[in-house]
Amino acid sequence: MSGSRSQHVRRARAAAAVLALLAAGCSTGEDLPASPVTSSTRPPDTATPTSAPPAPRPSSVTIALAGDIHFEGALADRLRDPATALAPAAVALEAADVAIVNLETSVGSGGRPEPGKRFTFSAGPAAFAALAAAGIDVASMANNHALDHGRARLPSTLRAARSAAEADPPLAVIGLGRDLDEAFRPAVTDVDGTLVATVAATVADRDPTADRTGQWAATADLGGTADALDPAHLLAAVQDADRAADVVVAYLHWGVQGERCPSTDQRSLAGRLVAAGADVVVGTHAHELQGDGRLGRGYVAYGLGNFAWYSPGPTGVLTLTVEPPRVPTGRARVVRSAWWPAAIGADGLATRVRGEAAARFAADREALRACAGLTR
Repeated sequence: MSGSRSQHVRRARAAAAVLALLAAGCSTGEDLPASPVTSSTRPPDTATPTSAPPAPRPSSVTIALAGDIHFEGALADRLRDPATALAPAAVALEAADVAIVNLETSVGSGGRPEPGKRFTFSAGPAAFAALAAAGIDVASMANNHALDHGRARLPSTLRAARSAAEADPPLAVIGLGRDLDEAFRPAVTDVDGTLVATVAATVADRDPTADRTGQWAATADLGGTADALDPAHLLAAVQDADRAADVVVAYLHWGVQGERCPSTDQRSLAGRLVAAGADVVVGTHAHELQGDGRLGRGYVAYGLGNFAWYSPGPTGVLTLTVEPPRVPTGRARVVRSAWWPAAIGADGLATRVRGEAAARFAADREALRACAGLTR
């Protein structure tokens, strides 16, 4: 990750705090800044003729999106060296202004594996360092494995997430928190003055081996994940983010495991999110790549599949080039989409495919776009 991208995320903490207040619908009683992010500027009466003019905002920003990551099986030992844990896929993530993934594991210490649950995933805080070292800016933990070791581990997870946000390079962890508002708090990345807000939520209501509908959902007075089985809070969070940021990304854990075409519920919620102000809607949970393309004024990628996983298979990084709105009441617009086509090997890592394999990947993307009801 470049130094400038690290600075973007550090500067964005103030924006995240402001958006949290907006989402909570409350006031601290203190004067808030007029804009989500403040910067150090010289008052007009002390400006000098040699003062540098403010840097122009970028005409577009790039957002790299990848799917499920954990550190199980062959991947577990890679956390001994977080700096190289996700190589060689880092090249596709580092190149973007903002890179976002789903971290599908509990993180920290304490608690115990959930009884009766077939798959329980666990990693130490080095998992956060590994994501940041790979060029990832934002990690969603709004999923059905974030609390595989129960709520007893959550304080440890949140401490590690705070440390990750203060590290260099930093990582913003979203989708879970000490209460409902913190769980839905967006990460906001400042790309030279363009604010990209990422909101995360899970609607993965049923574990493959046990019915745990909403079991770990955060509430007004209980920590947990950002649960959107009732999407009202999610839609409100997206609306608030849209008012305060230039580009809004909604990252969902949704769909039916093993399915390559999105469910009716996915398609319905995607439309509602775009209408609420999401410019980009992406998701995971099916453990399969699903279709991506345009839906009205937004861009949707229903399933990003696995990315660093113990099961081999196709994967990739989707990079979107987004133009911020030209006027305050306008909408951001995805002007280009490009896949870094890859496959997960026996080592659990994504490696780029070329030649005939890349051609097959592209043909598969076209077929999946069609069954998703999306357009180019």
